[in-house]
Amino acid sequence: MNIAALLSGGVDSSVVVHLLKEAGYTPDLFYIKIGSNDDDELHCTSEEDIEMASLVAHKYGCKLEIIDLHRDYWDNVVAYTIDKVKKGLTPNPDVMCNKLIKFGVFENRVGKNYDKTATGHYATTIEKDGKTYLGTAKDPLKDQTDFLAQLDVLQVSKLMFPVGSLMKNEVREIALNANLPSAKRHDSQGICFLGKVNYNDFIARYLGEKEGPIVELETGKVLGTHKGYWFHTVGQRKGLSLSGGPWYVIKKDVDANVVFVSKGYGVESQYGYEFAMHDFHFITDTPWGENGKTDITFKIRHTPEFTKGKICKTPKGYQVISNEKLQGIAPGQFGVIYDNDSKICIGSGEISY
Repeated sequence: MNIAALLSGGVDSSVVVHLLKEAGYTPDLFYIKIGSNDDDELHCTSEEDIEMASLVAHKYGCKLEIIDLHRDYWDNVVAYTIDKVKKGLTPNPDVMCNKLIKFGVFENRVGKNYDKTATGHYATTIEKDGKTYLGTAKDPLKDQTDFLAQLDVLQVSKLMFPVGSLMKNEVREIALNANLPSAKRHDSQGICFLGKVNYNDFIARYLGEKEGPIVELETGKVLGTHKGYWFHTVGQRKGLSLSGGPWYVIKKDVDANVVFVSKGYGVESQYGYEFAMHDFHFITDTPWGENGKTDITFKIRHTPEFTKGKICKTPKGYQVISNEKLQGIAPGQFGVIYDNDSKICIGSGEISY
């Protein structure tokens, strides 16, 4: 089997190469470069990543190619991010990076020449009734299916997730025993295109700053000021610089540049049981009928926990009714839906107002 492996320079993708070699394969390795060398402020610090990837390639006798998708990334994923932020929504660039770049542009240009593409994502694939489904990882703390929930069945069926059936500590142990150069390297944090750049610095570069009031939702009292509604997201607790908290961002008035906050008591937009989704995307198929409510589990942010609830069809999309109160339902983020056992990721839709 002809395999392409995406290498990031981190421990997970390095272990993928080790596992493939142990299974008798010699994959071709690819490092996807999405940062710009022409921008001193906003570029991915890729030198160390590429060095790590080169060491792994040399250790296992694999070819390594650097694929520059910088322009595709910034024309698509960054443009999407800025557009959503300007509208007062909370985007998820990592979801779109996977959909459009790693398993979109790369597949169309390079991956199409291979039988499979292997990655270090913590996920699995499940074969059932002749169909391929996106399955959750063994390690609930590392599960990344919520970042893959906009892929389609053709993309999923082409992918291999060698570390998805392992716990993170097992991956580290394999890396240490194999003397991989990335064995002790820390996991990357934050949004994939920013490297070590602060998210607010990135947003400020494109949208600037514009002072506005922070207002208590219940009383209308001005509690302080902010530098622009685009720096804040519904459910946010930190970074408000307000005393007497904890304070939570409840909603934003985009036209008036007002951020509304509350201590959260009895505020349904802070603690709600329901949310709507539009443009729902099914990965493999629709596992439920169009009528009635179906038992599911779901996530509205990247956490290890799944929440139980029901889903039903509406004229505008889908409505999720949670079994427990939800904190910080943020329009623009993806509601990610799983089966009732939290084993199969069914798909995702953008949370609506």
